[in-house]
Parts: sequence; C-alpha cells; structure tokens
Amino acid sequence: MNEQRIFPGVLLIGFGLYFFLHQSAFTWVKPYLGWPALLLITGLAFLAQGFKGDGNGLVPGIVLAGFGLHFYVVNYLGWWANDTGVFLLIIAVGFLLQHQQTGRGLLNGILFLVLAAVMLFYGTVKQWLGPIGSFWQFWPLILIVVGGYFLFVQKNSGPARKKT
Repeated sequence: MNEQRIFPGVLLIGFGLYFFLHQSAFTWVKPYLGWPALLLITGLAFLAQGFKGDGNGLVPGIVLAGFGLHFYVVNYLGWWANDTGVFLLIIAVGFLLQHQQTGRGLLNGILFLVLAAVMLFYGTVKQWLGPIGSFWQFWPLILIVVGGYFLFVQKNSGPARKKT
C-alpha cells in the first residue's frame, strides 16, 4: 500500500463514519460524537501513517488521539487527573513511542516525562522536601538555565557545517 495514501484514507473513512453516525438513528452513540472524536479520528489517521510509514506521524498521532481520549475519560473516570501534567504525559508517550519505532526523540520523551511527573506530583514533592521546599519555587529557573544551555552553550554534535 502506498504510504502516502494511508493518512487521507483513514481520515476520510473516520470522518465519514463520524458524520454517518451523526445522521443515523443510533441515539446511544450521539453523546460520543463531539469535537474530541474529531481529535481522536485525526490522531488515529496519523498513527496509522506513522506505523505503516517512517514513524513521522507517531508524535502528532499520540498527541491528538491522547488529547481526544482525555477529554472523553475525564468526565467518566473519577480518578483521571485533569491537570497540565496529563497533557505533558501524553506528549511524552508520543516521543517515547517514536523513539521505539525510529530511534529518534528519546531526550524529548524523557524531558516531557520528567516535566509531567513534576506537574502531576508537585504538591507531594513539595511536602516531601519539608523545610527546604521553599527552594522548590525556583525550579522553573532551572528549566530556563538548562534550556539556555541547550540553545547557546552546548556544542553542535551533528555533522560539520560548511562555512560560506
């Protein structure tokens, strides 16, 4: 199968089913036909492309499908967190899956995973630190310094660039 036909094929079938179900007499499915379903369908199309192709659609596929799924389950599962950390965790899963398939994106996946853990367990970590927890308020500055290091200090370890 031509890899460039996978994404539009899955997307059109998914949207066709979505609109068919909107017009159908199946009333039990109507509550599930909101805008999160469109995110989920688009994400599934990217995932199909990513798994059958070179893996480039995996991150957007996980992010879109994960966000769409999140907006459904947050209303039905009382234990499901509705926090910024959940979105970062979904992005981390996308990069880690991409790394598993292609060998790219491990650092990004770990970075998002650590940030998700910090966001999801912020209150608990602050309690664990006790009296030194007052320094915890400065953790965003650590992110800024490390980001600056990656942008401005770290040497380019890629192929040599020609000077023009």
